[in-house]
Amino acid sequence: MRWPAWFRLLLASSMLWVAPSIPAQSVPPVIYLSVDLNEAPRRIFHARLVLPARSGPMALLYPEWIPGEHAPDGPVAELVGLRFTAGGKTLPWRRDNVNMYMFHIEVPEGATSVEATYDYLSPALGEGFSAGPSADSFIAVLEWNLVVLYPAGAPSDLLLYQASLRIPPGWEFASALTAVARAEDHIEFAPVSLTTLVDSPVLTGEHFRSFALAPDVSPPHRLNIAADNVAALEIPADQLAAFGRLVREEGALFGARHYDHYDFLLSLTDNFHPNGLEHRQSSDERAPEYMFLNPDKNALYNSLLSHEFTHSWNGKYRRPFGLATSDFNQPMRDDLLWVYEGLTQYIGEMIAARSGLRTQDDYREALAYVAAYLDHRPGRTWRSLEDTAVAAPFLYSEDTRNWSSWRRSVDFYDEGWLIWLDADILIRQQSRGQRSLDDFCRRFYGTPNAGSELSTYTLDDLLVALNEILPYDWRGFFQSRVYQINEHAPIGGIERGGWRLIYSDRPNQHSRAQENVTGRMDLSFSLGMSVETGDAEKNGQIADVIPGTPAAEAGLAPAMRLLSVNGRSFAASVLHDAIESSKKNGKPIEITAKNSGVERIFEIQYHGGERYPHLERNSGPDLLSESLQPLAAPKP
Repeated sequence: MRWPAWFRLLLASSMLWVAPSIPAQSVPPVIYLSVDLNEAPRRIFHARLVLPARSGPMALLYPEWIPGEHAPDGPVAELVGLRFTAGGKTLPWRRDNVNMYMFHIEVPEGATSVEATYDYLSPALGEGFSAGPSADSFIAVLEWNLVVLYPAGAPSDLLLYQASLRIPPGWEFASALTAVARAEDHIEFAPVSLTTLVDSPVLTGEHFRSFALAPDVSPPHRLNIAADNVAALEIPADQLAAFGRLVREEGALFGARHYDHYDFLLSLTDNFHPNGLEHRQSSDERAPEYMFLNPDKNALYNSLLSHEFTHSWNGKYRRPFGLATSDFNQPMRDDLLWVYEGLTQYIGEMIAARSGLRTQDDYREALAYVAAYLDHRPGRTWRSLEDTAVAAPFLYSEDTRNWSSWRRSVDFYDEGWLIWLDADILIRQQSRGQRSLDDFCRRFYGTPNAGSELSTYTLDDLLVALNEILPYDWRGFFQSRVYQINEHAPIGGIERGGWRLIYSDRPNQHSRAQENVTGRMDLSFSLGMSVETGDAEKNGQIADVIPGTPAAEAGLAPAMRLLSVNGRSFAASVLHDAIESSKKNGKPIEITAKNSGVERIFEIQYHGGERYPHLERNSGPDLLSESLQPLAAPKP
């Protein structure tokens, strides 16, 4: 790749940081970035950037497309107080009127560097990945893309940054970056490329613990936890042991590790939106404060770490060609997210069961729920799964909007789970137990001694690798499941794996935990709607209605608020009682609901009783359970 002219001139004229064995001509100039998190409890990150420059026009970019987020969601609106100086003079700047992530300045004659100072304002509320809430009174997560500017036209691999960080007194930190010096609350990191910097977040907090995982495994792995409460750091010994088994199981699955060390960075707080973001040598996970002490919260989030860890291989070491851009402002092509995220979803959930983070029963309950909700998603009758991947940049928020089941959301995660389970069971069947998707993972993602270089792939590369494991019409396999519109969810892997999807009045344990944690009552498989119950201000508000179901036929819609059920003030227990009563007496369920200030009575004609999904054993070999068997040898 050819460097831009201004970059080649800087190489020739700027003072360079030079590694002892690298010729000066091949080393880019160092850009210095210092970040002060002392006001993180107020959700303010202070930044100072110093970069080599020469006289003339200069354009700087704020990251727009963030790896792993699959969308142009860089929070440039939260960048405030921007000032540029050179040679002691303030430089005027202007934002590009087409690319609003670009800033233009004119470097004065004789200047050899430019300094930029600015703040990043972390939101207090809301969702999102790195752009979501990232600081509170006790914790801060620094994703470096929030506080970095970089010269336009330079590949991120070729920009060298030396970062330093100041944290609040008494706080501790963890990062995949190498700390070369620390003086009390000031940390200096070794120089790295901009690509590596953005791929290496920092977790810091007042209440902090760090655990070595699987100490017999090389390279080393650590679980680093910051929490809002000291008590939340008390991880039970059996769960800590399961995370050690996770490290071993991932190594046994892929057969190689493409990192020098790995750090799980886990925030336990109810002030951040629960989610995870993958990185090559670390992961940024955010979970409820008492995840380890609350069984329902643990059931919902115990596979979060295994999902992001899997991305170190699927997404970071190997990545679809369209997602491997040269900098953070080039548009990404998301069409293979059903591999990047879908296969990772399958592996993350499966390996959580293999490592003991969850039981096989818990796995099957979650799988049953996923298969059922996808099968009841009418958006699949008009939108292919591939389109959910291509449209991912604006679909990540669709589950929080009205009529989300009709729109579809980022279904390539959970439907990818079903599709790759189907592929795994197919390989096991066709090879008579001699091969499985594990063999594909080792061949495609576990190349020994591959180093840390990113390896890209296309759909054709994927099909070739699968055919090396099992000759089959894999193109047709994925064509029918990913690229064509399918009215029903792909549950062939469940059925050929020795199980079937059924419904009964017994609550699904996964959806029960979800209801307890999120405060959302899920009646998707009976009335065809979900209702808020956990927040007093939202209690009774309809979160979604599935078209074609009894709730929709009655005229109910999202955002309406239930006031009463069969003459009784709304409560979750009252609605459950009404569902059971309608089954016995054959009468409709009478709902009084408010819509934009107007109250109306709606009659739901439903008499089927409570209905929840489960998996039930059918005839044939239990290949589903076979896929959940551990690979790594047990350790004492």
